[in-house]
Amino acid sequence: MADRVAGPEIERLIQLLARLPGLGPRSARRAALHLMRKREDLLAPLADAMRVARDRIVTCSACGNLDTLDPCTICRDPRRDPTTLVVVETVSDLWALERAGVVRGRYHVLGGVLSPLDGVGPDDLNLHTLVEHVAADGVAEVVLAVNATVDGQTTAHFVTDLLSHLDIKVTRLAHGVPVGGELDYLDEGTLAAAMRSRTAF
Repeated sequence: MADRVAGPEIERLIQLLARLPGLGPRSARRAALHLMRKREDLLAPLADAMRVARDRIVTCSACGNLDTLDPCTICRDPRRDPTTLVVVETVSDLWALERAGVVRGRYHVLGGVLSPLDGVGPDDLNLHTLVEHVAADGVAEVVLAVNATVDGQTTAHFVTDLLSHLDIKVTRLAHGVPVGGELDYLDEGTLAAAMRSRTAF
């Protein structure tokens, strides 16, 4: 039985697609086949869009977002509240909050979390610009929107200590029962956090 079902160019396309998050070898083959069937409608425009993205995407010097503009579209928006700064781990977290439409402030992307086991220390994150940004730009509240993991919480505590000398409010996202969640399916840590963070009804 042959290892390849197509020429090296198509196999390369499949291998590259398989590197994307959420796509394994089978999904990559299906995606490649769909793209090839829709060459004019999908493959050609996708290739053009990827070429433009490769040449024009930059990291925003103000917040760390990825965009084709510097400062990025969010930082340029005059309707944003400059007194609220939302600190996130990654650009994907920033985009998730934007999809939810719940943030009217500005952002700061750390570029990861502190993780001694993985060799990620304070110098590996975008922390020095955070302190400069908060001190210089009239920020009144920093919202720590980091993941509820051990590394995320360690990073949140580190950032809180880093900003402790400034006269600002530091808050974090609430943890607990998700909207639509059933108690029977939640882990003990989530239930404990929900009980500690309970509010008046």
